[in-house]
Amino acid sequence: MSETGAHGAVVQKLGRASIVSRLFGNRRQPLRLVAVPRDHVVGDRARGDALLAGKFIRGTDMLSLPEVDFAEIGTDGPLAQELQGFSWLRDLAAAAGRERGARLAELVTGRWLTTHGTKVDGAWRPDLWGERLLFWLAYAPYLLSSRDPGYRSAVLNTVARGARHLGVSADQAQPGLPRITAWAGLTAASLLLQGGTSRVARAESGLMRALATGQSEDGGLLSRSPAEQLLLVDRLGLLRAAYFASKHDLPEALESASAAALAALHGVTLGDGALSSWQGGNAGDPARVAAVVEGCGLRARPLRQARGWGYQRLSALGTIIVLDAAPPPPPKMARAESASTLALEISDGAQRLVVNCSGPGTTPTHLPPELVQALRTTAAHSTLTLGDTNSTAILADGTLGKGVEDVSIDRSEDDDASRIEAAHDGYLRGFGLLHSRALSLGNDGKEIRGLDRLIAKGRKKIREAAPYAVRFHLAPGVEVTPTADGMGAILRSPAAPPWNFRCRGAQLQVEESVYVDGQAQLRSSVQLVIIGEVSSLGAEINWQFRRSS
Repeated sequence: MSETGAHGAVVQKLGRASIVSRLFGNRRQPLRLVAVPRDHVVGDRARGDALLAGKFIRGTDMLSLPEVDFAEIGTDGPLAQELQGFSWLRDLAAAAGRERGARLAELVTGRWLTTHGTKVDGAWRPDLWGERLLFWLAYAPYLLSSRDPGYRSAVLNTVARGARHLGVSADQAQPGLPRITAWAGLTAASLLLQGGTSRVARAESGLMRALATGQSEDGGLLSRSPAEQLLLVDRLGLLRAAYFASKHDLPEALESASAAALAALHGVTLGDGALSSWQGGNAGDPARVAAVVEGCGLRARPLRQARGWGYQRLSALGTIIVLDAAPPPPPKMARAESASTLALEISDGAQRLVVNCSGPGTTPTHLPPELVQALRTTAAHSTLTLGDTNSTAILADGTLGKGVEDVSIDRSEDDDASRIEAAHDGYLRGFGLLHSRALSLGNDGKEIRGLDRLIAKGRKKIREAAPYAVRFHLAPGVEVTPTADGMGAILRSPAAPPWNFRCRGAQLQVEESVYVDGQAQLRSSVQLVIIGEVSSLGAEINWQFRRSS
């Protein structure tokens, strides 16, 4: 369908008297925007070029934009949700100026209006409307370049209807990022739509409630998902741009929450600029992470010690360690919570060394569901497993059961090293043992010392020895050469000097592993596995990574 034909179909459908009344109400003058915010985050040019070629590609999925059918696509799944949220307008703008990009943007928006603009359906889900408003408002020039006044009025009045819908439905969104997104979209619309300033205070109040219930005091989302944390920083950055464009004062509490969110995000970023992999997510695209960080308008230092967010960070001269030092997130906050307590990831400069197996996160993938489920287990993370069980049970329906409830943390620093010791109770109920992990990173960044202990506690006593395995999943491309004594290995990688690994008190094996990369593609890798047995008295496993130069 041509651009003119698409607009004509939209106007014809929206031009019926009953629908016009619903859209326009009793307004004598058409709606307008009082300002257009500037999105400072640079989109993905390659994705934008694909959009101009008619291809909407995410992960392993693709759909044809010229034939896009919103009714058929629906709102379920990562691909549908990203299309429905219109965040792809940013990529389109990176590849095309207003005149060229508007043709595609108006075509897709017109088809959305035809399918969803005249009724409240699944596409009116609060978080989708919040995201849609943030991007429709930021890229209004791409949506409203048409000379067709009926189409422009339909877009603006649908924006107003979406905002009114959020006024009564935003708190129905799932707590955490979805609810924050819904209120952020409503706040932006109140700031930018003509006549909306009287609703700003209520929208701000709802947003601050959503942040208070979804964000920990240290800035991290309670979902404990780095991928969602990146989206939080992005959403708040878009909202800040709306404040600046409309010349409204930015609330101090919102500015503080935004800066804390960025610090928490920095805290889980490794040396290659991408994310560490937790809660079913993966590293993502380092260029996208950098674009959001540089474009959000804020600056913050990495959060090193976080209780609510739950990730501890050690760094020295290019060596970075991120440790999961908290229980899994609450079920109502999480999407793919994992049994990863006391797992770690390590990078040396831009080279990832020790990783978790990762997961597809929100990227469309063809990975089998049973594999995605397995990637959430303790064994898929770089930590200790006891008796081939998870530190927190993963039930048949995918939810988490009993396990880690409490994590103790002790941290110190001196002129020689940074140290942290944490312990969890996930194996206490089944084995009568606490798992403690002590880490030390030398201030020259060359040596990492670790001690995993299984400590007897309580009345529960195992009658026979139980097997344990301390796993270090290695990033793809890291080559392993075992030492002759079977107690160590040399790790060679493309972008870092060799590292020597040693362990004491158990046997070291090199086994196959897998890794899900930032495009949700499965890659082969290897893992170092320290295996042994523990009695009711407990055990200690010492290990060390040392850079050879």
